[in-house]
Amino acid sequence: MMISNRRIPSFGFILLAFTLVSLIPEISIAKPFLREGVPLLKSETIEVPSFSNLVKTLGPSVVNISTESDGKRDVEEFTIPGLPFQFRPEMNVPVRSLGSGFIVHEDGYVVTNNHVVEKADKIIVRLLDDKEEYRAKLIGRDPKTDLALLKIKPKRTLTPVLFGNSDDLAIGDWVLAIGNPFQLGQTVTAGIVSAKSRKVPSGGPYDDFIQTDASINPGNSGGPLF
Repeated sequence: MMISNRRIPSFGFILLAFTLVSLIPEISIAKPFLREGVPLLKSETIEVPSFSNLVKTLGPSVVNISTESDGKRDVEEFTIPGLPFQFRPEMNVPVRSLGSGFIVHEDGYVVTNNHVVEKADKIIVRLLDDKEEYRAKLIGRDPKTDLALLKIKPKRTLTPVLFGNSDDLAIGDWVLAIGNPFQLGQTVTAGIVSAKSRKVPSGGPYDDFIQTDASINPGNSGGPLF
């Protein structure tokens, strides 16, 4: 339970007050709810935030990424001492993976996670509301930051998004995660910034992470957090 110093008692306190009154009739329940003649409980209108306009604006910049590798592996047959079997690793089995990415330049530059494309022989990018499949070229990647840059040749002008400054981000700020997984269209989740400068127990060269309670769905790898 979140505890606040606002002048609004919790429902648990109200229930407790009524319980005490039922046992000790001389205790009044009016005074705890009044301060200087102003009721502590009053009708308030709370406006629930809507992210629909943001999704309409930012959604077209989030793409689906699918990859395929030929599955070739330099391995040999092997045996286990004492067993009359010879094992032959399965060869040339295509390996496919799916992820998300986002457009950073109108000419067709797309950013995603390195682990989405690192073993790919073929990378396909699909735009929102576009049935075309764009063969992507891997421009560069950095395993340490888990980032990769792709390039496609779009048939129309794309809408890029800009990188934000995480130093300006505050704990408690609203955030929006948009992904385009599994070639089923986009998925949107919302939450807040739960913490900053998080360190992963396993360690690594970069440990300054943003923690959020927004659900990150399978296939969202490489997608942006707005």
